[in-house]
Amino acid sequence: MISKTAQSARKARPQVGVGLAGVALGLLAALGSVHAAPPVSSAPVAPAPSLDPAKQLPGAVSVADIDFKRGDDGAGRLVVHFSGDGAMPDLRKVGSSVIVDIGNAQLPDNLRKTLDVSDFATPVTRVDPRMSGAGTQLVLDTTGSFDSMAYQTGRDYIVEITPKSAASTRAVGGTAAIKTAAAQVIASSAAARYAGKPVTFNFQDVPVRTVLQLIAEESGLNIVASDTVQGNVTLRLVNVPWDQALDIVLQAKGLDKRRSGNVVWIAPQSEIAKYEQDREDARIALDNRTDLVTEYIQINYHNADAIYKALTEAKGIGGSNSGNGGGGAGAGSSMTNDTGFLSPRGRLVADERTNTLMISDIPKKVAAMKELIRVIDRPVDQVVIEARVVIATDTFSRELGAKFGISGAEGGRGDATSVGFGGSAENAGANASARREAIISGQRATYTRSLMTNLPVSNPAGAVGLSILNAGFSLDAELSALQTEGRGEVISNPRVVTSNQREAVITQGKEVGYVTLQAAAPGATPQPTVAFKDVVLQMRVTPTITNDGRVFLNMAVKKDEVEGFIDTGVGQVPEISKREVNTAVLVEDGQTVVIGGVYEFSNTSDVTKVPFLADIPFLGNLFKKRGKTKDKAELLIFVTPKVLHVAQR
Repeated sequence: MISKTAQSARKARPQVGVGLAGVALGLLAALGSVHAAPPVSSAPVAPAPSLDPAKQLPGAVSVADIDFKRGDDGAGRLVVHFSGDGAMPDLRKVGSSVIVDIGNAQLPDNLRKTLDVSDFATPVTRVDPRMSGAGTQLVLDTTGSFDSMAYQTGRDYIVEITPKSAASTRAVGGTAAIKTAAAQVIASSAAARYAGKPVTFNFQDVPVRTVLQLIAEESGLNIVASDTVQGNVTLRLVNVPWDQALDIVLQAKGLDKRRSGNVVWIAPQSEIAKYEQDREDARIALDNRTDLVTEYIQINYHNADAIYKALTEAKGIGGSNSGNGGGGAGAGSSMTNDTGFLSPRGRLVADERTNTLMISDIPKKVAAMKELIRVIDRPVDQVVIEARVVIATDTFSRELGAKFGISGAEGGRGDATSVGFGGSAENAGANASARREAIISGQRATYTRSLMTNLPVSNPAGAVGLSILNAGFSLDAELSALQTEGRGEVISNPRVVTSNQREAVITQGKEVGYVTLQAAAPGATPQPTVAFKDVVLQMRVTPTITNDGRVFLNMAVKKDEVEGFIDTGVGQVPEISKREVNTAVLVEDGQTVVIGGVYEFSNTSDVTKVPFLADIPFLGNLFKKRGKTKDKAELLIFVTPKVLHVAQR
């Protein structure tokens, strides 16, 4: 692991991990001549501050503030700010706690309170500042597996506790488990950014150039430091990737880097920004002196005006040069002074008649535009959308009933009276008259059947009649039964082909006319007019082919039918049954799915009977009729998309 840091008031020597000690000592010896490290001053050194508060020198260092933050990678960051220079913190790990000892810094009373930081969702759950002898001790309670590192910049001492990406820590409680899982996901994404070899550094007030040289030796890179890279740094890193250690050092000293192959240039951020700005100004000046070239590009599969608008409206300034024409309309042209794809001197013209783009710009911009247009101007795949609208019906009807009647006549010869029973008074009177004539003439009478129950059975499947004649009485009975079954299926199969992301509409049907009254002037008679209503089968669909070969359909399917007509006194108005579905669905290529369906079922039972008589057990069946009807209808809409791949010639 690491050796104990040797502290000295005059000079601090860097201590590195096993495998780096020899490199560090050799580099320190070499840096004395190569990097011209500042020589050790022979001036008198001020005495170190006493650890006894009673003997503390005026202006001794103390802890000014303690702050805790959450890093972007889910790490807990403890920032300790000192009131002055010269603080000598030391970090060590004891079990699941990280302890920071600052032996020469006092802790004010207002900072001696425990900080609960569990809500930050980091490995650190609590920070406990306390006095330790004449110095200060900070105890960080942690959970799970983590890596710790610390560095000092100016008067700030920063401790970072980063969760390990491979740790599988179990947290107690639902909230703690969620926070720990989130921290592990964030730590995993942060670990993916750094893939360098882990290094261990323990430096106390060491020149930045020394740290950069050590990192160069470990990484195998060629590091070039600008002359303006100066200053010292104090840090302690344990098993940290070298690329992350480099970023930490650069961030602490306000530096930045630019890499070109195996060479890394390190300089202050302002110096790098000025260099890049000067380089860009030189490039612009060179472009302004380059001769323009003109190219004519024939558009084959797209629209030249649409491509023109897409290129010139990239920065919202398309068509701003109205004096040169509008949007490439007709044989005219459209120009613009600046876009995101052209240089400030570039010009773009769209000719709609010949579907051609004319580009005038510097050679590299023209080449880039030609490549861009080549990618845009290509045939798009097509989609065949086949839909099936299935309407299935199933009907069942059954009727069962009976008719019964009795009629007769009494009286002597020459005087006849009649008593009739039945559903028809005319039949009863006719039977009485026939009986009287038979008595007078001595002939056999002819009776008309008179049924007591006149049940509305239309077109019976069969009937049985019985007549009993004796002394002028007639008994009639009729049984009726009916059962019907019906099944039907209507299939509509619209099919359409369209390009990717282009709407297609297919319609089939008719217009049904009906009479309406049109309002006329006051006092005048309204004039009848004929209006028409569309009764159609229509499919409207916009397909989108995804990158993984599936098809996203935004579609609307409807099917109308005329169920009948309603008489309004002026004319007949059609009664239209509407079936419609509007949806968006993601379907595999060639797969059939049901995008909608309606199931209807009705069950009806009715009884028609003669009061009181129909309620007599067994005998009451002669005075009633039962009916039972079942109707079932089902609507299903199937859709099948198929992609037609179009190859570019």
